[in-house]
Amino acid sequence: MQPGKQLRIRRVTSWQLVGAQLAHFRKLAGLTQAALAEQVGLGEDSIASIEQGRRALQMDLAVQLDELLKTKGALQVAVAKIPRKERYQALVKDFVQYEQNAVSLISYESQLIPGLLQTEAYARFIFGCNYPPLEEEEIEKRVADRLDRQKILERKPRPILHFILEESILHAELGDPQVMLEQLLHLRRCMDLPFVTIQIMPRITPRHAGLAGPLVLLETSDHEQLAYIGGHLRAELYDEPSDVSALMQRYGMLRTQALSVEKSVRLLDALLAALLGESCPAQHTRPPAAPPSAGSSPATATVTAATASKSPTTGTSPATATATAAPASKSPPTPPPSTSATPR
Repeated sequence: MQPGKQLRIRRVTSWQLVGAQLAHFRKLAGLTQAALAEQVGLGEDSIASIEQGRRALQMDLAVQLDELLKTKGALQVAVAKIPRKERYQALVKDFVQYEQNAVSLISYESQLIPGLLQTEAYARFIFGCNYPPLEEEEIEKRVADRLDRQKILERKPRPILHFILEESILHAELGDPQVMLEQLLHLRRCMDLPFVTIQIMPRITPRHAGLAGPLVLLETSDHEQLAYIGGHLRAELYDEPSDVSALMQRYGMLRTQALSVEKSVRLLDALLAALLGESCPAQHTRPPAAPPSAGSSPATATVTAATASKSPTTGTSPATATATAAPASKSPPTPPPSTSATPR
């Protein structure tokens, strides 16, 4: 070894060992990755990721592979024996799967509208702000993936979703004002969904428990508690009870510091009224049900349908109804000056 050059220790994870087992069994069966992927209904890249230990082998897939490869339950046992401390560390890429099957999900966001509540145009703008810049094809792929995540809003049984958003997000002058207006209108419609709760953290507050940044907490279908913390280059998934408990306590404090649900609704209604040039927001009235446009996502259609079915006392505000009837070509007035969010 050259002087001054340290030997890099390569850590082999349990998921890499499980992946190596799968690769061994697959080869014994005389199958290529592509052939195996076709038989189990996955993409070839998914099988490759599992074999390389970059993606976790889910138990239901392990059962299917054991039957297909005639391995007598070996893969099921391997997955079941993954140490708890490693069980979720390799699953950040699989977080969306846990999200889709979550019993409940709570999220605090400090810079952007949460992905589950984004419109297609807003999501496209956010990915377009990435640096180094993404290729157009990659942007469209990420937009499609984000809209696909929003199928959780259509799922039955319904998940319980709670979001806390910084008020500054609503005032951010990002990109085309019309895109931001449509995003705010969509957010307002989401407020009327019976399984969605949204609170706004005011810009002026004596104390703030979320200064460390965004976080997501969810309960899996197996009633495991997970915490997801995103970053610029990587994300972390936590399942240690003490870690999740600390973040849950932090989120609980954020809920007490944020505006109540009713005040949050009134704040967004007032902002929309100002953007649409209304003198003041009136009493809530039910807007006429309108079919979703051809370009809207399934989640947007769900939000629109659910909003239309609300009672007159809890339906969409006049601001939302006015914007729906307004010509698409009309540009809204510039929002009040505020701190802009920085897209991640």
